[in-house]
Amino acid sequence: MRKIGALKIKKAAAELAKRANFFLRKDVLAALRHAYAAEKNKRAKNILKAILDNAAIAAKKKLAICQDTGMPCVFVELGQEVRVEGDLNKAINSGIEEGYTKGYFRRSIIKDPLSRGRSGYLPALIHIDIVPGNKLKLTVLPKGFGCENKAQLKMFNPTAKIEDVKKFIIDAVRSAGPDACPPYVVGVGIGGTADYAVYLAKKALLDDIYKDSNLQITDYGCEFNPGSLGKLEDLPKEINRLNIGPMGLGGKNTVLAVNIHIYPTHIAGLPVAVNISCHALRSASVVL
Repeated sequence: MRKIGALKIKKAAAELAKRANFFLRKDVLAALRHAYAAEKNKRAKNILKAILDNAAIAAKKKLAICQDTGMPCVFVELGQEVRVEGDLNKAINSGIEEGYTKGYFRRSIIKDPLSRGRSGYLPALIHIDIVPGNKLKLTVLPKGFGCENKAQLKMFNPTAKIEDVKKFIIDAVRSAGPDACPPYVVGVGIGGTADYAVYLAKKALLDDIYKDSNLQITDYGCEFNPGSLGKLEDLPKEINRLNIGPMGLGGKNTVLAVNIHIYPTHIAGLPVAVNISCHALRSASVVL
């Protein structure tokens, strides 16, 4: 059994909170550069250049990429051979608070969602998965609410066709329009229960983009009919035909990538969730 102290976890969470907000992910930068090179619309191209320049300045001067430093979502992959010495949740929250304080990030979290009130940095949202091994992986995803507000969930009848699911995903992006700061990365969760589909859609935003294409599909033990996934392959192209474009002012790049996570579900339903990220898709990870 390997032991990892709470102080080490706190320090890691603090560093990740700063890194995620200062430095745009390499795969997202690569996708934005690819979009800039391919864009023919002059106005859209200028906007993409401004987005890239902003990311470069943020990295150089260690400033927040966006004023909305988001609600900190923390994903933990905890090896089953790891023993955490101390309170894991407290260590993560303390680290997030330290990182956000030292990074001079905006206080965006209110503890009373109904009557609102004063804002602060905590609590973070913490998701814990138990995995094989003796390591602990931490990922911090600061999720801004301009795009989080555009999340959607639909409970389809089990008789729904793939075309119905595709239309729902495309319509979710269409309804977001310019409001969530495109070009977007779209996370999709299919299957499980209502809550699990929403979780999968958020988790899908952690996937690297532009490995092989701008569509990535991850499944969890699903058994598909031959060719069924192929019907989803043109999702990025169909979304880009919406012509929303960078910052909603037109252009061929409405979406940088679509990442889909699929999980088995009940015979009586088909949950589908969409979680949209703005162009500043920020996350940072470390393995302890």
